[in-house]
Amino acid sequence: MYPNLPDLKHTETGNFFLIAGPCVIEDRENPFEVCAQLKDITDRLQIPFAFKASYRKANRSSVTSFTGIGDREGLELLGEIRRQFNVPVVTDIHSEEEAELAASYVDILQIPAFLCRQTELLHAAARTGRCVNVKKGQFLSPEAMQQVAGKMRAFDCDNFMLTERGTTFGYQDLVVDFRGVPTMQQNHVPVVVDITHSLQQPNQSAGVTGGRPDMIETIGRAAIAVGADGIFMETHPDPARAKSDGANMLRLDLAEKLLEHLTTIRKTIINLG
Repeated sequence: MYPNLPDLKHTETGNFFLIAGPCVIEDRENPFEVCAQLKDITDRLQIPFAFKASYRKANRSSVTSFTGIGDREGLELLGEIRRQFNVPVVTDIHSEEEAELAASYVDILQIPAFLCRQTELLHAAARTGRCVNVKKGQFLSPEAMQQVAGKMRAFDCDNFMLTERGTTFGYQDLVVDFRGVPTMQQNHVPVVVDITHSLQQPNQSAGVTGGRPDMIETIGRAAIAVGADGIFMETHPDPARAKSDGANMLRLDLAEKLLEHLTTIRKTIINLG
């Protein structure tokens, strides 16, 4: 259906694809553990899979928040994971300079939601020739993402996707408008729903973002039901000890059951025609 995406086109079963992993590279062991388990699950369920982890986090609530183990070190680990597990790898970029650097190690460059309107950043990502995942800003309507799609195509990039990750609702909450999935699909690109960041509760006075991980499956089920092409989620063996976004990540041992349920929903929808 979308042959330009690196190994993420739909299988013969018509299943959704998955972009998943820990929020950030914390150390050497964690990303390998997470990727190994997700690869086993997605192979069995025939879910096309790309591993995601940020090599560096630029948008943090507090100046004391963890940002990464070092740019080169984090990217080299992502490259190693890519080779060892033979899966596409995704990471965030935050500036034009980072685009070319990260493109040497990963298959998909991700534009964070807060940066989705940064024209030069989109241009830099497009110039690399890599697939680009642009997250919809919390401050934008789904209709406004047609301007982002227009920029990407103006930069000769058709190899991109758009991701829904919730819309600001008051000062400390987000809400997902699922009408946005078919709306953004009108741009003729895959649309992904981020089922973990959509449950963030930002702007907490403690300087650490909150979340509602108990609602992850609810958002995931709804995303598949309305026809999302892909699911994005962050997962960690012990979210309470994660160094970034632990409050809204899925515990790794819950991933298999969740993905089984979502695959069942997808098959049911396909059978309904």
